[in-house]
Amino acid sequence: MADKSGAYAAKAGDTDFRKKWDKQEYTERAKKKDEEERERMKENEERMKQGKAPRRGRKEELPKPTELMKRREHSLDLDKNLGKTMVVQNPGGRGPGQPGFHCDACNRTYKDTTGYLDHINGRAHLRKLGQTTRVERSTLAQVRARIAYLRERTKEASTAKSFDFDKRLAEVKAKEAALREEKKAQKQAQKEQARIALARENTMEVDAEMTALMGFAGFGSTKK
Repeated sequence: MADKSGAYAAKAGDTDFRKKWDKQEYTERAKKKDEEERERMKENEERMKQGKAPRRGRKEELPKPTELMKRREHSLDLDKNLGKTMVVQNPGGRGPGQPGFHCDACNRTYKDTTGYLDHINGRAHLRKLGQTTRVERSTLAQVRARIAYLRERTKEASTAKSFDFDKRLAEVKAKEAALREEKKAQKQAQKEQARIALARENTMEVDAEMTALMGFAGFGSTKK
């Protein structure tokens, strides 16, 4: 009798291909979760005695901030995938393979730009980066340097715009001059054609008069 084999080229009774669960690891995880829940309940009892609201769920241990909020040094490029087709590498899971905007620091994916921007500007994300929600106060020298930089940029932009306007104006004037020359040439050609036609008519009239004066009315036939 032939041996029965499963879909994985193994015996039907063989289940080695299935994932094996580490019972000890999951037992330790359950114990840790129970301990955290007991600690949370004790903490909530103390908070209720102090007149504070109880804390819900497990509080994530975030690093203490060591610096003030910093300005982003790179662009977010929120529209880099606009109008493109993407291949989802990890459907139904979590991680950078999901469609949307992924935060590597927090390992979270957001489906739209609004949620993503709210997250990266929020307290939890900044704490992950070791930053506070307070912005560094600028000094007088920094403000003056920034104003000088913005003035220089405005001056360069206005100069470029003026240059473009002058260039465009010169192009328009050259085009108008070319059109005028073309119209002038057409008028001259029409006048020349009219002059040639008039000269031909005058020549034919003179020839007819000379023929009549000389008695050459025509060359008719004498046959009847």
